[in-house]
Amino acid sequence: MSTTLQFLPSLSANLGILQLNNPASLNALTLEMIRSMTPILKQWQQTGVRATLMVGAPYEKNGKVKPAFCAGGDVKKVYLAGIGKEDNSLTADFFREEYQLNHMIATQAPHLPQVSIWDGVVMGGGVGLSVHGKYRVATEKTIFAMPETKIGLFPDVGGTWWIPRLKLYSQWKSGLVGGVGNYLALTGNRLAAEDLIYAGIATHYVKSENLDDLKSALAESTTSASADDPNGDCIAGVLMSFHDHNVDIEASFLSQNRADIDYAFDGKDTMEEIIDALESMGEDSQFGQSTLKTLNQMSPTSLKVTLEGLKRGSKLSSVGEALQMEYRMSQAFMREGSDFYEGIRAALVDKDGKPKWSPSSLEEVTDDIVQSHFEPLGDNELDVNAIGSAKL
Repeated sequence: MSTTLQFLPSLSANLGILQLNNPASLNALTLEMIRSMTPILKQWQQTGVRATLMVGAPYEKNGKVKPAFCAGGDVKKVYLAGIGKEDNSLTADFFREEYQLNHMIATQAPHLPQVSIWDGVVMGGGVGLSVHGKYRVATEKTIFAMPETKIGLFPDVGGTWWIPRLKLYSQWKSGLVGGVGNYLALTGNRLAAEDLIYAGIATHYVKSENLDDLKSALAESTTSASADDPNGDCIAGVLMSFHDHNVDIEASFLSQNRADIDYAFDGKDTMEEIIDALESMGEDSQFGQSTLKTLNQMSPTSLKVTLEGLKRGSKLSSVGEALQMEYRMSQAFMREGSDFYEGIRAALVDKDGKPKWSPSSLEEVTDDIVQSHFEPLGDNELDVNAIGSAKL
């Protein structure tokens, strides 16, 4: 079993606690953390643990302690592997084993619910560790985003499964999700707790000052409920008792801009249609102009591949199928010359914030380029159930 101090598992009563402990990088997810967490979680799923709780270690900045859940995967190390400065196998191993862990969490038995406390930053790989669990608790300090199109990648870790299936608190069109999912995936817009409750991404809202009491109550519930109903959800009532019903959902950014979001992003088959819709809002539209500015900063290839992935993901029958598709996509983005390397260089290496995308415009990203990100991998296809059987 692989171990690392970046991941600290523990038990409190019958509550299995999964603590991400990489605070220097806002708990960024490494392959070592994945390899430590996977066997622990598998063991707990087969023993007397009644629920799992995922939390992030706090970090210190300017003498103050601040919360963080997980800022995403350690994509800088993947970048270094891709350009030959680290073991090149990481470009395949990281995504394969991360997606396998995502699938394990997504298919965890209903009577063994996972609770994730989203206090602080929740992005990318951190979303994948938590959004597939049964319960996601937001606080007033939550900052949530899937910003992958800005680094030449795509919203992965099951994003092509859950994003097209958002269950919105207040649907603009009866029976339809609308454009919120496409908007979030393409722009990488940061969301606060109110947005997360509105979009159904978070299940509960708890003020950060009450989190310690919540954790204690969750642990206690796993003991008192074990003998009464060994196959029941022992923590649902606890979470609801801590949920703050005063969270102002209607004041959220998503709610306030829902009409514009749906107008620009709902039912659009191409990025060109989305751009045309935003431009048609006119120069006086703050939403239209700011969103155009955001999209113009993103990798054109990432935008088109992401939109195609969301469309395909909406038609798949399981999260496993979505992750298998995403693995194909991830490996296409690992090819030499991919925008991923330029995006990471600009954001995390040179930090100049000026990526030179290739192709540099949406018009230059052909259908063949997009299709190449979905091609089968032959013997290298992802087996979501093959935990611990990495190919050598």
